[in-house]
Amino acid sequence: MTVTSELTHLSLAEAARAIGKRELSPVALTEAHLRRIEAVNPHLNAFLTVTADYALERARAAEAALHTVGRRSALHGIPFALKDLFETKGIRTTAGAKFWSERLPQQSAYLVELLERLGGVLLGKLNMHEIALGVLSDNPHYGACRNPYNLAYAAGGSSGGSAAAVAAYLCMAALGSDTRGSVRIPAALSGVVGLKPSYGRLSVRGMLPLSYSLDHAGLLARTVEDVALLLAWLAEYDQADPYAVELPESDFLLDLDRGIQGWYIALADDEYFNDCEPEIYQAVQAAASVFEALGAQVVRLKAEARLNVKETTQLSRTITASEAALIYADRLQREPDAFGADVLARLRSEGTATAVEYAKARRAQVLAAWHMERLFEEYDLLITPCTPMSSVPLAEENAKAMARARLSAFTAYFNMAGVPAISVPCGFNRQGLPIGLQLVAPYSAESRLLRAAHAYEQATQWSAKAPPLAV
Repeated sequence: MTVTSELTHLSLAEAARAIGKRELSPVALTEAHLRRIEAVNPHLNAFLTVTADYALERARAAEAALHTVGRRSALHGIPFALKDLFETKGIRTTAGAKFWSERLPQQSAYLVELLERLGGVLLGKLNMHEIALGVLSDNPHYGACRNPYNLAYAAGGSSGGSAAAVAAYLCMAALGSDTRGSVRIPAALSGVVGLKPSYGRLSVRGMLPLSYSLDHAGLLARTVEDVALLLAWLAEYDQADPYAVELPESDFLLDLDRGIQGWYIALADDEYFNDCEPEIYQAVQAAASVFEALGAQVVRLKAEARLNVKETTQLSRTITASEAALIYADRLQREPDAFGADVLARLRSEGTATAVEYAKARRAQVLAAWHMERLFEEYDLLITPCTPMSSVPLAEENAKAMARARLSAFTAYFNMAGVPAISVPCGFNRQGLPIGLQLVAPYSAESRLLRAAHAYEQATQWSAKAPPLAV
């Protein structure tokens, strides 16, 4: 293993501890990641913009600050990257769209400003499904983002570049967005940890919107501990964000190692959630056994009937496309051909809901939150597959059409409910492609969610497997 790979293969938490002890140089860490991006990204197409000079400038400042007195964040000197819908002052922000190919924002998104205030080092902007309206990141304008486990397959979406870059060791962490599963789906397909926090937990100010009612900012990293560390520093209430919710402050790392002995966990086990690839079903069943071995009682639950998952998931499409059609109404009227074919078709077909249809969907959203509250009066946690299928070949149109229709079947409901959900690696299929396990907790109970995910991760070590890219 080279010096570069030794540095890039550190976990975020390991790097943070080493920087804090002055055993690791932020400049050396950043240079190692930039070299890896240069070597690997031409094959992966995860980065749309690499901010090498800016990253080195930030890394040098972080290194100089190590010699000053005062408390530094755990993100100080850590190289990170952003899904290309987080606005970055003076740095191109495209949202994966052709019409924004040269867009230079005047101000950075709140989370970007916060990351930089905490000493983070921005490596660049990441590929994504156009305007975040899709699950494959097969972008027609900037090229498809490829899966680090097999470059012929999709990374997932819409935060495909975020998942692929983290999985391939091009950055230590990435921000993404999640409207119907857009952090968890690529995390599952690319073999990393992806967290959608509670609605309003993370600021979305300066994150180019897709759906005001369903958009969540999300976090991707290679371990649950890394995600918990990110959340601990980024869950700062933004009073200038009308969609932010002021939730009680929590140390998301405090209880991480306490285990799940005595927990009462629901496993979604019905015709709806079992309608997945056999290898995914088997991996989820094996995961349930791990939770039992860790001291939890796992109860099989007819989740679809109790929560009305199927209809609510379909109605989430109505909200997403209707609000996207509002956001892009002028662009749709003036230059519809600027959109890719799949995004334009969705905006035109799903974005024309009547007021009655939209009202029905918004009522379903309220009921989803209510159903989850009632469920968690009985259970500590809910387990489901993250996706019904693994990744698909980028060259097979029929497979991609199936993926567009099905990949969000198990994730979109929890955007409607607004509750926190996480995808953690739980196995691989016969093609060597990753499988994700979805864990769901009550609203604002990220500490509980991360604790369970960490316990599972430590018991299985699926997250330790690296993709077969050259190091």
